[in-house]
Amino acid sequence: MARYLVTGVAGFIAARLTEFLLDDGHTVVGLDNLNEAYDVRVKMYRLARLKGRPGFTFHRTDIGNRHALDDCLGNIYASSGEDNFDAVINLAARAGVRQSLENPWVYYDTNVLGTLNLLEACRQYQIPKFVLASTSSIYGENAPMPTTEDANSDLPLQPYAASKKGAEVLCHSYHFLYDIDVTIFRYFTVYGPAGRPDMVMFRFTQWISEGRPVQVNGDGEQSRGFTYVDDIARGTILGLKPLGYEIINLGGHEMVKINTLINMLEGQIGKSADIHRLARHPADMFANWANIEKANRLLGWTPQVSLAEGIASLVDWYNEERHWASQVITD
Repeated sequence: MARYLVTGVAGFIAARLTEFLLDDGHTVVGLDNLNEAYDVRVKMYRLARLKGRPGFTFHRTDIGNRHALDDCLGNIYASSGEDNFDAVINLAARAGVRQSLENPWVYYDTNVLGTLNLLEACRQYQIPKFVLASTSSIYGENAPMPTTEDANSDLPLQPYAASKKGAEVLCHSYHFLYDIDVTIFRYFTVYGPAGRPDMVMFRFTQWISEGRPVQVNGDGEQSRGFTYVDDIARGTILGLKPLGYEIINLGGHEMVKINTLINMLEGQIGKSADIHRLARHPADMFANWANIEKANRLLGWTPQVSLAEGIASLVDWYNEERHWASQVITD
């Protein structure tokens, strides 16, 4: 069995990935600063599902703070004796294209400086594998559809995407200099139970369920390639094997327009949406859709959960947790 360091462990993808690793008998040390980038109640819900599980330990620290991270890792190694990590899975990030326009500095503290600090830790402690969560937003406005990994990623539209590009380039330099095996996953739109409340799936589910206005930027004809969180977590775990240095798309296999998505949620929830049209946000991409041939070729990965199945699971989860999920801040 392996031992993994998972950052951003209270985050959406990281928490689910950690559950899978623990189910398989691995040991996971989780790091998270539990920041308030979005309603922290969702993070605490995810973390509560992990705490107390055999093989899991949690440390609250900020990967963007070099000294705090060094102290944390020093304490972890001191308490574990000679046990090294088999890999660092860096899923800690400030995410969200719109919010990055308001405070770009915090995005660089976590996404760029945090990645650098973790890569330095891999060098110092001779951790052989590094996995980085990147984003489909890196492809910019005019990406070919479906988008392959060799599409231009040099013209990001927002500070968020630019910070992820910086993190990717740092990964390449540490692979080249120190022979760290690196897998970078460019995630396309991910959804599922206990998802990010600033994303449309959580927002629309809550707004329709509670009879609140459903705010849609633009005419709703923009499209996204959605993939269920379990599929994303499994794909990321497959990327833990030695690959050298690879950038791999994950997700986005089932493309749907926002208007169609609302119709699907209405049908599953059993209520009509009160749609309020807003101006299109300049930071939003009009479409994203992943070409996942490389993930299939290198990892044997294909998504298993259909959009209809995933939406049903999300709505079922929301109904079960409605007593608090209905109060989560989504604006």
